[in-house]
Amino acid sequence: MGYIKTTVLMAAMTALFMGVGYLLGGSGGALIALVVAAGMNLFAWWGSDRMVLRMHNARPVPHRDPEGLSALVADLSQRAGLPMPAVYVIDEAQPNAFATGRSPANAAVAVTTGLMRSLSPEELAGVIAHELAHIRNRDTLIMTVTATFAGAITMLANFGMFFGGRREGGMGIIGTLAMMILAPMAAGLVQMAISRTREYAADKAGAEICGHPLWLASALARIQQGAARIDNNAAEANPATAHMFIINPLHAHARDSLFATHPATENRIAELRKLAGATARPAPRPARQVSRGPWG
Repeated sequence: MGYIKTTVLMAAMTALFMGVGYLLGGSGGALIALVVAAGMNLFAWWGSDRMVLRMHNARPVPHRDPEGLSALVADLSQRAGLPMPAVYVIDEAQPNAFATGRSPANAAVAVTTGLMRSLSPEELAGVIAHELAHIRNRDTLIMTVTATFAGAITMLANFGMFFGGRREGGMGIIGTLAMMILAPMAAGLVQMAISRTREYAADKAGAEICGHPLWLASALARIQQGAARIDNNAAEANPATAHMFIINPLHAHARDSLFATHPATENRIAELRKLAGATARPAPRPARQVSRGPWG
């Protein structure tokens, strides 16, 4: 199902990309956009995960890091039945995390230093388990491809201001401005169409992986508080990647719920609490304790 979703996504984004190209340059612009889109499809499949990691200045964590982050990821990966993903740290004060990669065999988990500082070992285990659930569900390829195309469509639409759009179609300044606004909105709606329900599914699977839903519920509440008051500069500069994070990292501008990249955090917490009540049992301790190390 993950590959079917990805194929549909690539087709939708390619069509939108070609439509913007047609508005900018007529049939020739659409043809150029098709060629570019074909190249982007290949790039998004093979290299967009590395591009997203570079966007956020993520640095790899060694397999035997003294803080124990890699060991925690390894333990939870084993519980999830997954190969060990690459582990990255992002030097951002905002607590947050995301996963990326085209398959479980080529996946990565990235956490911010703010997350390491602010969460308990149990909460951190819940967050890592959530990201591993995205990898197991093959959401990561879909999220990464969407981020790549949404950013490209926004950039292409902005070119219209400089080139004035398709002259023979009489698009004019009004049409150009409308395209600049509507094309990124359409790309955003495609992102939403990929389904915000994947977050609920990843919350549930992540709770099962780490062994206790309330660890993740507590982490979500703490991350939401931090994300609401602390800037994430890289995310603000690359808003097309916002949907990849466990909590929306953008807060500089108010966003209507129709275009929200994530379900309401309080609703996610409520679902986790229901799950905890349905599976009430003593909470195990994390298999690995993560020291705060240089992040403390």
